[in-house]
Amino acid sequence: MLAAFEGRVGASVDLGSTSVHLLVARVVEHRIEPLADESVFLGLGAAASERGFLGPVARGTLVDALAGYAWAAREAGAADITFVGTEPLRRLADAARIVADVDASTGVPLHVLSHEEEAFLMLVGVTEGRPVEHEVLVVDIGGGSSEFASVGPGRRAVAAGVRVGAAALTGQFVQHDPPTRDELASLRAAARDAVATAPTSTPAEVVLVGGTASNLLKIVPDGLVERRIGPQELEAAYRVVAGGTAESVAAEHLVKPARARILGAGAAIAEAVIDRFGVPRVRVSESGIREGTVLAVAHAGVAWRDRLEELAHGWVR
Repeated sequence: MLAAFEGRVGASVDLGSTSVHLLVARVVEHRIEPLADESVFLGLGAAASERGFLGPVARGTLVDALAGYAWAAREAGAADITFVGTEPLRRLADAARIVADVDASTGVPLHVLSHEEEAFLMLVGVTEGRPVEHEVLVVDIGGGSSEFASVGPGRRAVAAGVRVGAAALTGQFVQHDPPTRDELASLRAAARDAVATAPTSTPAEVVLVGGTASNLLKIVPDGLVERRIGPQELEAAYRVVAGGTAESVAAEHLVKPARARILGAGAAIAEAVIDRFGVPRVRVSESGIREGTVLAVAHAGVAWRDRLEELAHGWVR
């Protein structure tokens, strides 16, 4: 079916705990060519944790942002626009109202994903439809939770969500800016305990995805060149986040202040993943749920949600 979509432009928006993120991209030979990539920090995860609902004012702000993204995607020539809601939409008490308001105002359905669907889309984004030739574990470090998805040759993909996220950990353990040594120690201990509950896997490769992982690369030596993180890089990350305020770290390393504030927790989760699965380093991929969504919709059309596990194993021959 992909041949009919070859070169077609698609768009996806991920409503995550920390940011709401748009990707507009062209699908060329099973790969993604980004045309537009932008995000806004709306604090959906914080709203879910602090009051349990978004409320009319924040709903209006979200709908306006999504309407703007839908307009931008159409202007860029997107034939398919897909909105996907992740961890905060699974928790917000007014999620059904949000879905209805978004549909009415933008004409684009908002799909609230399960943990498993979210993880399978990560796999699709990372593998780009290539057949799986070795055991791979993909971990999306989110704001409120992290998704773990593993797949290997000849076995079904396995996915699960773990309630440990960079924003949630920061809110629970960090009261100072920059974080204190004790606060960083608490982050590391809590991340280790949470990641210990992730499904058992023996991956040949571990891949981190998501905005927190990508921004960690910016604060470690040679991160953007190597695109790999190990214990040495993580110790450097801890020194950076402990050495200055979020504002100063953001200015020096070209990250957004809201993201800079949660990078200590992101490093703690990455460290826990390395320890839990016994790998020396992890690879950080820019591709994830948004890229996976564009590819899944391009390849499977309206049936994309029903075929996610199949798509996670790859389809390029």
